[in-house]
Amino acid sequence: MSINITEIKTKDCVPFDANPFAVRDNGEMELLKESIRQNGVLHPITVRPTGDGRYEIISGHRRVHAARALGLETVPALVKEMTYDKAVIYLVDSNFHRDGLLPSEKAFALRMRLDAMKHQGRTSDQLGQKLTSVEELGHLSGESKTQIQRYIRLTHLNPLLLGLVDEGRIALTTAVELSYLTEEEQDDLYETIDSEDCTPSLSQAARMRKLSANGELDMDTIFDIMTEQKPNQREFLKVPLDEVSRYFTPGTRRETMENCLLKAFEYYIQSLSRQKKRDGGER
Repeated sequence: MSINITEIKTKDCVPFDANPFAVRDNGEMELLKESIRQNGVLHPITVRPTGDGRYEIISGHRRVHAARALGLETVPALVKEMTYDKAVIYLVDSNFHRDGLLPSEKAFALRMRLDAMKHQGRTSDQLGQKLTSVEELGHLSGESKTQIQRYIRLTHLNPLLLGLVDEGRIALTTAVELSYLTEEEQDDLYETIDSEDCTPSLSQAARMRKLSANGELDMDTIFDIMTEQKPNQREFLKVPLDEVSRYFTPGTRRETMENCLLKAFEYYIQSLSRQKKRDGGER
């Protein structure tokens, strides 16, 4: 592999194909710009030549973006000749442990790296034991095998539902269940979420997955499931237990107290109704 550190023009830098890591104009980007404004690009970016005079960025997308915003015409670069699969592994390893990554970024990064490992036909003999590709990826990324499989399932969600996962409106485990729905079912689900301003619970998602597998999930069924009242949406009247238990013998079960209170309320309402009738008859 040939290595060469040189100054390359920012206009000749192109983003990596299907780069899973987004470049955002946020507070962190402003801090990076300020650092580059004062000190220049301290750490060379890593690129590979495309063969047409340009360079594909493998590591350093944010630095190139900041340099362009500041009007810099060149950046220091480490130029490497490498295959696409090696470039994917380098890209993911260089960015995966960044703070603030979205679930979608982790999902596509892990899938890309797993595919690259499979293309290379890698084994895990160097780890001293036979591992599957997913297990080896877990060893390298610091994620459990189960968690990696969950993240990769997210790549089967449509962009709109995946966006809700990134926003934190749909939990990871719930999203995994939804990833088994067909494209049409996912579209119908998002339409219902959008129109009814609701998101599915894990149990609702699991039910929809089962119905989908049996060919029994349609728009009406999705609507019925999504608009049903969830246990955590029910309102409760809270009364301190010690205030209630003094009306019962010690050891009375909570369920018995609740039933007695409901009957007492019913008798009370009936009594009020009878009193109103009597008062009305006396006038």
